[in-house]
Amino acid sequence: MGQEITSSQFGPEDFAAFKARLEAETRLLEQWFLDGVFADGPAIGGFELECCLLDRQGDPAPLNQPFLERLKNPLVVPELATFNLEINSTARPLEGTVFSLMADELNHLWADCNRVAVGLDARMGMFGILPTLRPQQLTLANMSPLNRYQALNEQVFKLRQGKPVILDIEGKQPMHLRHADVMLESATTSFQIHLQVNPERAARIYNLSKIVSGPMVAVCANSPFLFGRELWEETRIPLFEQSISVGASDLTKRVSFGVRYVYESILENFTANLQRYPVLLPHLLDEPVERLAHLRLHNGTIWRWNRPLIGFDASGKPHLRIEHRVVPAGPSVVDCIANAALYFGLVTGLAALEDGLERKLGFLRARSNFYAAARYGLAAELFWPDWPHISATELIQKVLLPRARAGLTLLGVTAQEIDLWLGVIEGRLARRQTGASWQRAWVARNGPDMQGLTQAYLEHQQSGQPVHAWRV
Repeated sequence: MGQEITSSQFGPEDFAAFKARLEAETRLLEQWFLDGVFADGPAIGGFELECCLLDRQGDPAPLNQPFLERLKNPLVVPELATFNLEINSTARPLEGTVFSLMADELNHLWADCNRVAVGLDARMGMFGILPTLRPQQLTLANMSPLNRYQALNEQVFKLRQGKPVILDIEGKQPMHLRHADVMLESATTSFQIHLQVNPERAARIYNLSKIVSGPMVAVCANSPFLFGRELWEETRIPLFEQSISVGASDLTKRVSFGVRYVYESILENFTANLQRYPVLLPHLLDEPVERLAHLRLHNGTIWRWNRPLIGFDASGKPHLRIEHRVVPAGPSVVDCIANAALYFGLVTGLAALEDGLERKLGFLRARSNFYAAARYGLAAELFWPDWPHISATELIQKVLLPRARAGLTLLGVTAQEIDLWLGVIEGRLARRQTGASWQRAWVARNGPDMQGLTQAYLEHQQSGQPVHAWRV
């Protein structure tokens, strides 16, 4: 979905031609899996950080077009709403002091973005959901002026037969809302973690990414409020799933946790893409079949919480990546990089030290863990082999952090680096303070003042301190 298209208008012949190319590219991808053509090498990691432009009052500032014209950095691109941006990282081998290098790069980019924002009388913010956001700001008037977004809106509502999106989220203050376009999706901002994997390990790492999704959401939660209502610890999860809903079946949901683990290969996801998901953007691309351009565009319109990706290196050799999409943006640069370190360490450590975890923790248990963690955060009761019920906090402290530490050691990350970044997670657990719990505590003390909450949050974010060190 990061790729622009030349038009938002499509006819039946466009859908037919796109489907034919999608079929051909899926057949080629199947052959590539059989022939073993994918890049094989050390683990490589990166991320995408979705963030907000805010005015002096902490409200959304719809300025991403003049902002990007002034910034002129290819690592920073527009998002769906004119008050949102995406910051991309450089991909790096996961070894040595990689997380400190990631933090240095993100701090530098964040400072550059804030410098440009100040020139527009604005500032930057990273939230799972911006507390000051209001429904009336999520309109097509605030959609970034790109054809792909206009086409996405048109095609989603064709599949919905023009029916409005129904938002229905239970919580302390339940949310029931009707919305006439896809702009609800722009209320959700994420920290998306990318891991390039060897072909022979890709299926296992993909399944483990699903298994760790619940604990990751619990310890990273940062989205307790939507339109002033107190809802889930990670309200971003149900909000995103409902904002681009085109069908009730789990087999056709565009945003979902999925219906099972993969059995043999992540090719199974791309086969499902072809067989189960209607094409949303039938834009024909002048690319050779070997670039898989239509397959990749179609895959970009299916937002699995753990999404397999096909990429190409500088020489044109294809590689496999897992995009772990469950983590919200923020609360700070330090927290973001610590979250990435935890994910990379977890899937690596579990792959090496936990044989047959998929059999011991069935898919339905993993999915149940995910939604329980999104709703209750660190207080969620989760399932884990040999622990029929265990709190998310205890599971991460007793079981998962040692696995993450072992995984990072196996990758070749230095001991000092491991202590530094997993220490941030340990601090969060010791204080039982995530971004979500801090926001709830601030409101409990100061009342439901969303602008006051946002300003206090931004002051702490600007300090550079991780969220477990924030005071209410």
